[in-house]
Amino acid sequence: MSTVPDEVFSKFNNADVKFGKVKRENGQEDELTNGNFATFMESQDRAVRKAAFEALYKQYGAYINTIAAAFYGNVKQAMFYADARGYKSTLNMYLDGSFIPENVYKNLIKTVNDNLDKMYCYVDIRKKALGVDELHFYDIYAPMVEDIDWKISYDEAKDIVVKALAPMGEEYVSHIKEGFNNGWVDVYENTGKRSGAFSWGAYGTHPYVFLNYSDTLNDVFTVIHEMGHAMHTYYSNANQPYIYAGYKIFVAEVASTCNEAILMQYMLKNTDDEKKKRYLLNHFFEQFKGTLYRQTMFAEFEMEAHAKAEHGEVLSAESLCAMYKKLNEKYFGPDMVIDDEIALEWARIPHFYTPFYVYQYATGYSAAIAISTKILAGDEQVIAGYRKFLSGGSSMHPIELLKLCGIDMTRPDVVQEALDVFGELLKQW
Repeated sequence: MSTVPDEVFSKFNNADVKFGKVKRENGQEDELTNGNFATFMESQDRAVRKAAFEALYKQYGAYINTIAAAFYGNVKQAMFYADARGYKSTLNMYLDGSFIPENVYKNLIKTVNDNLDKMYCYVDIRKKALGVDELHFYDIYAPMVEDIDWKISYDEAKDIVVKALAPMGEEYVSHIKEGFNNGWVDVYENTGKRSGAFSWGAYGTHPYVFLNYSDTLNDVFTVIHEMGHAMHTYYSNANQPYIYAGYKIFVAEVASTCNEAILMQYMLKNTDDEKKKRYLLNHFFEQFKGTLYRQTMFAEFEMEAHAKAEHGEVLSAESLCAMYKKLNEKYFGPDMVIDDEIALEWARIPHFYTPFYVYQYATGYSAAIAISTKILAGDEQVIAGYRKFLSGGSSMHPIELLKLCGIDMTRPDVVQEALDVFGELLKQW
């Protein structure tokens, strides 16, 4: 019975809701779905973006009371289990499963809130780059730079990855080369092959990396990202017994994102073309916005919603929308037009049905940026500690594992270090 709210939302979001057709820039009308919404939001044509944005949220608005009931039901079942198991709150219960202190969650929110000026600076940059008088939420994913013809073959990508990861040390790089040269990677799109990219491995075998490489810059980042996961699996499996070889979600994205951050700095350092530099900066900006700021805003919304319910408030559609709209006003600042539709965005986020999950994207990203900065500075102690972290599997709690590479997530410093990197990148625009 406890899965009913999630099942109701899932059936609605994946099967029942229909958004109709939206005309693309070439005049062709395509069915709008949750799956292709991002492609509409990335259109160069503002009218296309606006039409898709309004069409999508019109349907969520039409069913907002039903979705609010499902969301509230999910919160209430979490409250029931927290009370039955003797936890002081739902937040306390969900963090305890991975032995994460509450101050990790709260420090993340506070530190990001203390650095909203950087997001406001990003909003100003985006507004000027797009050349618009007002920046709306249907403008937030439009490319800030024109698409450039930057083709990178898979052989070139492998060479870039190996050179970029040199600061990790010879041992780490030798395993990357081993993966490239010994059939770990399924590289290209093929008939009957699913889309996307991921890394997977069973205990006792080397990891495998699944790609659909198509010679783009994004594909290079995907390669280094998935090889980061593969190295995490490789080191953990090689150094831990089966029972401890797997690793927790809290640390799962650190190894992959650390690699991406190292690649980004390598590419910026080795690129003279101004257009390419801006293209790279835009890519990095989007990660900070989407992973650090946006996921923290989601985390703050969850914390507020659960706290209100625990204090006896009913989570109605009106209260949830008002809460979410207020958070957007705070996070994006005075230069952003807070469209009425954005108040409905919470209603389309599946992760909210796994409470207090999304914050891990932001903490993991922060840890990865902080670690990569120390590695690139040549901190041998951190480099050695990072290999121990990769080798740790789940033999220690996540917080303790990260301490091996000089990262203490119970302190706000780590998130602040990541945000400082964002601030420096903004100055390079």
